[in-house]
Parts: sequence; C-alpha cells; structure tokens
Amino acid sequence: MNSPTTSAAAVAPEAAPSPPPDTAALNELVVTTAPWAFQSLYVAAKLGLADALAHGPRTSEDLAQESNAHPGALYRFCRALEALGVLQELPGRTFATTPVGAALRSDAPGGLRYFIIVNGEESFSAWAQVMHTVRTGEAAFDHVYGMSHFAFLAKEAAPSAAFNAMAGTGAPAHVLAHHDFSGDRTVVDVGGGMGGLLAHLLERHQHLRGILLDTPAGVAQARDLLAARNVLDRAEVLGGSFFESVPQGGDCYILSRVIHDWDDDDALRILNTVRVAMGPRSRLLLIDKAIPQVAGFHPGKFSDLQMLVVLGGRERTLAELTALLEAAGFSATDVQMPEVGPGSPSAEALIQARVADYGA
Repeated sequence: MNSPTTSAAAVAPEAAPSPPPDTAALNELVVTTAPWAFQSLYVAAKLGLADALAHGPRTSEDLAQESNAHPGALYRFCRALEALGVLQELPGRTFATTPVGAALRSDAPGGLRYFIIVNGEESFSAWAQVMHTVRTGEAAFDHVYGMSHFAFLAKEAAPSAAFNAMAGTGAPAHVLAHHDFSGDRTVVDVGGGMGGLLAHLLERHQHLRGILLDTPAGVAQARDLLAARNVLDRAEVLGGSFFESVPQGGDCYILSRVIHDWDDDDALRILNTVRVAMGPRSRLLLIDKAIPQVAGFHPGKFSDLQMLVVLGGRERTLAELTALLEAAGFSATDVQMPEVGPGSPSAEALIQARVADYGA
C-alpha cells in the first residue's frame, strides 16, 4: 500500500519541457525591428526620397545632391532600404520606389511619412529612456524634455508642423466611410488638427456644415487644407482647448484618435466638456484603437506603448472605452470593431454614444 506521500495524487506532474531556443527567428526579429531599421525609414521620410523618386528612378548621388546628404552614406542607407523592400536597386547605384516605398510620399493616404518623422525624432529620444517609464509608469518624454509632449509641440514649430501633418493626412476616414450622416446638419470635429477628417466628411456629404476645434498650433494650417479641398465655405475653424469648452449646437461630435492621448482623468475631462456642449439630439462618435482581450498580434498593443512612453496616455479595450463613456455621462448606442491582423490598415473601433440624461 502506498504511503500518502507517495500516492499518485500527491506526486507533482512533471513540468513540460521548455521549447528549444529559436535563435534564427529571434535574430530576424531583432534585425527587422531594431532602431537601425526604423531609422533607415526615418532617413527616407525626412529627406523625402519617395517624393524625389515619384517621377522615376534616380541615382543615390543625385538624391544626395538634392537633399544635402553625403553621397556615400546615402547610398548605403538606400541599399538598406532596398533590403527592407522600400526601394528597388537598379544598375549604377540607381534606385526606384516599390509600392511600399510609394506609401512614404507626402500625399500618400495614411500620413506614414509624417508618422515616421515624428517617431524618428523627439519620440525616438524618449524611447531611449524607456526604462524610466517601465520603472515609474511615467512618460519618458517628460523625463527627457522636462515637459509634456503637447507642451513641447506648443513651443517648437517644426515638430508641431510634422505632428499636425501626421494627424491631418492620417485621418481615419475609412472608419466613417459607410456611416450615416443624413440626419445631421452640423458636425463638430473636436481635436481634429489640420481638418483632414472633417474635409473628407464635407466632401462626401454636401449637406453638412463643419466646425473644427483644436489648439491654435493644431489648426494653424487647417484653413489652407480646407480651402484646397474646396470645403472652407462650409467650415468654421476655432483655436481653443477642449479641456475648457467645445462649440454648442452640433448634431454630431467626433473625437477621433484623441482620447488615447490622455490618461483616464484627462480623458474624462475632455468627455465631460463635450457632453456639456451636446443637446438632446446630439450624438458622439468616438474613434480610437480598441485592444481585444485575446492573445495574438494587434497594433493597439504596440501603439499603447507609444502612448505610455511619449504621451502618458493609453490604448484601451472596448470595455475600458465604454466604461469611460459611462463615467462621463454617456450611453453607448452602437459599437463597431473591425477584425485586424498584421497587414490590416486600421485597428480603430467606432463607438456611437448619446448623453445618458437625455436618453439613448
């Protein structure tokens, strides 16, 4: 008879053996995600190589002369960009863009050129001090620069212009492509930057009038953009703070990629300011990445780290977003969450809400 200490029930199961190290796979991951890979993209974006190659192949020496770069150094960066699939190398140190590289043009949808510039400059310096964030939970950007990211943008014209260009050309118009605005007359884009999203809506829905609100620096180029899109006659551009007030009288209020820039306390302040401006028939459209509560790749899991390290904000799950809305006095009436993967163009969720006191 077995003693209690040797019974089958008391014997701990053997731990599953650890999988053997896959050094080759890790090495490939390191090479393709290392700073030198991203900063090579930054060089291409900053120098405008895709714009320079828009009309056909050119030599790296010609590109270097136009962009005030060292010919030998630029050739080596172009060669690395070929390895990343951004450029195609032809005989005679001549390069052309690939479809991937064409997405770096200034006029390409998505604003990826400016996204890379922003993240290759001040944000890159913040990431060098990422352990400050890991150990304290505070934004490394504030630690490096002695001020918040938005305070920095208010003081520095060139980074502010790049940030606003990123926001303006990267507006997630596709999220609203099939949304019904037939019952609206006035749309208020809160924190809409240069007005790229508002311009798209006014182009698509000729009956709409739009109001754009952002900081004075944020809307500095908005009138030019709206005029170029032939919708300025139906738009009003306001410089101000969504922490203080939001224009009243709107039928539809939009917060697109705004809430994730802020921690919960500031996000609630913004939502409360919007709620105060809304009437009984007004509705809010909240567009933000929503992290699914499942394992596997999702771009929001990485942009969440960017929010944490640079802005002190966060990406949220759908449950967290709806909880924020409820805490601010809203009731969600519709939620659209796309299926996304590594190659998906978007991870934004669209939540429609109304002021709870007025009824859904």
